[in-house]
Amino acid sequence: MRRAFEVTPPDLRKVWLLPATGLCAAVVGVAFAARTDARAWMLLAVLAPICALIAWSLRRREVVIDDNRLQIRAGINSISIPLDALDIASARVIDMDREPGLRPMWKTFGTSLPGFHAGHFRLRDRSRAFLLLTDRRKVVALRERDGRSLLLSLSRPQALIDALGHDSEHHSR
Repeated sequence: MRRAFEVTPPDLRKVWLLPATGLCAAVVGVAFAARTDARAWMLLAVLAPICALIAWSLRRREVVIDDNRLQIRAGINSISIPLDALDIASARVIDMDREPGLRPMWKTFGTSLPGFHAGHFRLRDRSRAFLLLTDRRKVVALRERDGRSLLLSLSRPQALIDALGHDSEHHSR
């Protein structure tokens, strides 16, 4: 049985601030360069796919339990974890402002924008984590048995924890 859990939408005002500022700076730079060489306008053809990739990445947010697996799609990244590989007993809902060790520090592969972190990261405590963070106040903190953390911003975070507990109980019978 497939069950989806709603990911908290990111605050687009925060998320688009950095790319929009960069895009404006690039257009101004291209306009100045185009005064001496009209071919500079072709650089905008490179910027359009980058903006499209960012927009697509922001919309690709999904957390699903299906076929005894937790499947997470976060920007350009996806992972699928067997439920029995999760330490469900350690799952909890956290406010990241009160858990400084769990804040993302280094992106190893993913997307990192103000108000949106998706993919593989190292946390401040130096541990590995897969993130889908759009709201720091309601985050499911879950560990895999191999030590990697999962941090997921969900509209109803306790619903995922309850579903994981129910599925692991049902699966062990």
